[in-house]
Amino acid sequence: MNLEHVRLFVRVAALHNISQAGKELGLSAAVSSVHMNKLEEVLGVRLIHRTTRQVSLTEEGEAFLPHAVELLDSVESARASVGSGTINPQGKLRVAAPASFGRLHLVPALGQFLQQYPGLRVDLHLSDSVIDMVEGGFDIAIRDAALSDSSLVARKLAPVSRILCASPNYLNTFGEPKTPQALAQHQCVNLIGLETWAFEAPEGSISIKTQNRLRTDNGESARDAAVNGLGITLCSTWCCYQEIERGELVQVLKDFPLVSDTAIWAVYPSSRLLAPKVRAFIDYLAECFGDSPYWDGAFG
Repeated sequence: MNLEHVRLFVRVAALHNISQAGKELGLSAAVSSVHMNKLEEVLGVRLIHRTTRQVSLTEEGEAFLPHAVELLDSVESARASVGSGTINPQGKLRVAAPASFGRLHLVPALGQFLQQYPGLRVDLHLSDSVIDMVEGGFDIAIRDAALSDSSLVARKLAPVSRILCASPNYLNTFGEPKTPQALAQHQCVNLIGLETWAFEAPEGSISIKTQNRLRTDNGESARDAAVNGLGITLCSTWCCYQEIERGELVQVLKDFPLVSDTAIWAVYPSSRLLAPKVRAFIDYLAECFGDSPYWDGAFG
């Protein structure tokens, strides 16, 4: 069985398009079609349904897919184990990550990572939507929320703290709230879906439904709106630490910590072996961020 044919099949399964899958691997549409035919001949089954508009997996193709993925990861692990014993990951690493965190922290970290592993290339997909890793053909995803998909294996890369903050101009104009209940008299900038803020207080947890001045689905946008005086916002420290350091934002309600179970996680499908390229990336990020990430230095 030709491993390159198997690799092509895995990408066809993810993209539902033979030509596009072949293009990713540097193959023409004609060669890609021939390779798929040869793989089916070797296995003695039909793996895909071909139509003029779409390619889909047959029942046999669905059954073969997880074994094909595991085979490719096993081969990469085997290659890394021979010779000097030093892991030297090769090929393409497909990474999905939240847009803001990726731009602020992953992109700056990639330079040293790629210098350390010259045989690797990275495809970085930045989106605030939770993607289907198998469907998208991703090796690893970085997430900044609690893990809810039990089919994924997760490793915590860094803790995440959330704070409330506002610009000095806003606080000079409207005053600074002294208790969570005082937020009822303030305008807030909310992330969509996080309009209710929960606080730890001596008497127990307090939940406050805030008054929206602006709602957005992007953390950097909410932060920037607060910098421009539109109101008080809830923000992860990794997103606002530079604005805090520059004095563009001020933390409020320090004595009432927000209730939060978020963290930065590296996740990958549990059906896959941990390929050397994935392990190298996770270990590198864990070292970069750690239990006391650099962005929390602005908060003492």
